[in-house]
Formats: sequence, structure tokens, C-alpha cells
Amino acid sequence: MEKQLLNYRIIIDKETYPDSSLVYVAHCPTLGISDYGDTVEDVLKSIKEGIELAVESLSKEKQEVPIDNIDDQIITSTKVYVSSRLPLSFT
Repeated sequence: MEKQLLNYRIIIDKETYPDSSLVYVAHCPTLGISDYGDTVEDVLKSIKEGIELAVESLSKEKQEVPIDNIDDQIITSTKVYVSSRLPLSFT
């Protein structure tokens, strides 16, 4: 069976629980799946397995498999200055 390589964008957020422990949450927006792990390495391994399962499931159901075109995307962030009195909420 011939295989092809699919490339997916993953976003990882670090979250702190009320007991001060850390967890990393990974999101794959294209497939709409998320997973978590205690380390970046753990969450990357876990989300990769989730992506493989999602693609396999879509394929078995004969549904179209969405993919990212990473080569044509520009992913970045920016910083802006705002009033220090502005109430902020981290998401």
C-alpha cells in the first residue's frame, strides 16, 4: 500500500491547574481535535496518535480528509502595548 505524508498545524498551550501543576494542551484546528500531556513531548506524541486515528476514521467512512497546506501559511504572533489599567483575561 502506497503511503503519503500529511502535514498538520498543531498549537500547544501551557495551562496551570488550581493546584499549580502544569499540563500542555495541543490543538489540531484542521481536524478539530485536542489532547493533553504532562510534557510537550507527551502531548505531541498523543496528538499525533489522535490525528492518525481521525484520518483513519474519515478514510474508513469514505469522507474527505482535510489537510493543512503548511507551505502556503504564515503563522506568527505580535505584541501590542495597551493601558496597564485594562482588565485582561488570558485564554
